[in-house]
Amino acid sequence: MSSNFLLYGANGYTGTLIAKLAVQRGLRPILAGRNADKLEPLATSLGLEHRAFSLDNSVAVDAALGDVAVVLHCAGPFSKTSQPMVEGCLRTKTHYLDITGEVAVFEAAAAKDAEAKAAGVMLLPGVGFDVVPSDCLAAYLKAQMPLATHLALGFTAGNMSRGTATTMVEAQDKGGLVRRGGVLTPVPAAWKTRMIDFGQGAVLTTTIPWGDVSTAFYSTEIPNIEVYTAVSESAYRAMVASRYLGWLLGLPIVQNLQKRLIQSQAPGPTDAQRKEGVTRLWGEVSDSGSSKRSRLQCPEGYTLTSMTALAIVTKVLAGQGSVGFQTPSKVYGADLILEIEGVVREDIN
Repeated sequence: MSSNFLLYGANGYTGTLIAKLAVQRGLRPILAGRNADKLEPLATSLGLEHRAFSLDNSVAVDAALGDVAVVLHCAGPFSKTSQPMVEGCLRTKTHYLDITGEVAVFEAAAAKDAEAKAAGVMLLPGVGFDVVPSDCLAAYLKAQMPLATHLALGFTAGNMSRGTATTMVEAQDKGGLVRRGGVLTPVPAAWKTRMIDFGQGAVLTTTIPWGDVSTAFYSTEIPNIEVYTAVSESAYRAMVASRYLGWLLGLPIVQNLQKRLIQSQAPGPTDAQRKEGVTRLWGEVSDSGSSKRSRLQCPEGYTLTSMTALAIVTKVLAGQGSVGFQTPSKVYGADLILEIEGVVREDIN
């Protein structure tokens, strides 16, 4: 097997950031995606090999993965693209990583745990901002309170890429999701609110169906989990309104219009915005009588995704991993996030 990795979705916004950072760090990823015409300019500029293939063609997938050790899958929406790539990795005995934050993708990977172990393959979705920092924060807090029964996580985020925005459009009619008594439980959009201090004063946050509703349970075994994001008053009202407009927001004609509008916008944050941006996370564990809280300050989200994804790729290439379905903190520990430059953890109890 190769000592390097295949980066699928390399010509997308986040994929391109990862490809460029990989080269800066001395890695030689094979750039991959569906469209050779879009891949070739990037590959040429970076002096890298490229492979074009569709995930709909299992023969082509197997041929492309046959000589690589690790796939870093960056082509969303992952609810549509992860399954064929995971299946290809299982067939070719290739370790699978992705940058998803979609609950359904995490749960589907968890359901493949036995198959992955039989194939000697690690399935580790969520190696970016979704969900490395929050997963590590959850595991850190669990260690502080081993008998915790409730976990709440919160985050602030900056500008979105077109891919992230498209994923959100496709999920906007689905409502919210929490974990209650160990079970994933649907709730209305913007189900609960709370004021959270991420380090600069308390701000309004509301629940969203973030990936940690799935992954934090596997990492901590805490049965009750909620994830909050900072929102403006107007955004919160729009989310509440979606409870009653879900039927409309789910119509193909409405979603296609929104997606066309998204494609007319910039691919994602500019270099200057990413350099200046900061991602802040907050976490709380509690039982019937006490609680503990901590915060993280991290680089901007897409920069952070590039850094955490490559940190994990490097570990897997070095033989550091565990077969089967994994979460970042399960296989690399709660302090994994502290290996990333610019990350600061703070206890606030």
